[in-house]
Amino acid sequence: MTNKEKYKQAFSTMHISDEFSVEVKKMITTNKKPKLNRLVASIAAFVLIVGSATMAYATDFCGIQRTLQLWIHGEQTNATIQFDGNGNYDLNYIDDEGNSKHQGGGGVAFDVFGNERPLTEEELMEQMAAPDVVYEEDGSVWVYWFNQKIDITDKFENNICYVKLENGDKTLYMTVRYENGYSTSPHKYIIP
Repeated sequence: MTNKEKYKQAFSTMHISDEFSVEVKKMITTNKKPKLNRLVASIAAFVLIVGSATMAYATDFCGIQRTLQLWIHGEQTNATIQFDGNGNYDLNYIDDEGNSKHQGGGGVAFDVFGNERPLTEEELMEQMAAPDVVYEEDGSVWVYWFNQKIDITDKFENNICYVKLENGDKTLYMTVRYENGYSTSPHKYIIP
C-alpha cells in the first residue's frame, strides 16, 4: 500500500461539517473579485510599461531635443538642439528676420593614448559658444561673441587682425587671418 492510499484510508472517515463548507463557499466567491482586480491591474501595468518603453524609444530616436537660448550673431536666440550621442548636433532656430535656420556640427577629440572619441555634449556646447567671424557681402568683417558685435574690417594688417574679447571675467585673445580662420587663447595672442 502506497502513502497516498494510506492517507486516503486514514482520512476517509472524517466528514466536513455543514458550517465549514458554507464558510469555504463564501471564501471562494469573495476571492473571485480580487483575482479579477489583480488581472485588470496586471493588464494595466503591462500596457503602461509597453507604452512608456515605446515613448522613451520615440523620444530618443536620433537623440534628445532640447530648447535653449544661445547667442547667435550677437542676439540671444531660442534654439532647438539635438545631440546624437556620436559627437554631432543639429541646431534649428528662427533668425531676426523670421527665417528658419539650420546649423549642424560636431567633432572628435583624442585621449592621452591617441584614441579618437566623439565630443561630449558639454564640449559641443563650448564649441557653439566660441566667437564667430562673419564675412559680409559688402566686404565688412564682423566678430560675434555673446552679445558683442565688433567690426574688424579696418583692423587687418597683412591679412591678420588681433582682437581682445571680454565678457565679464572671461577674456579671449583672438587672432584672425583674413578668410583663413582664426584662433583664440585665454592667455595671449597666437602668432600665425
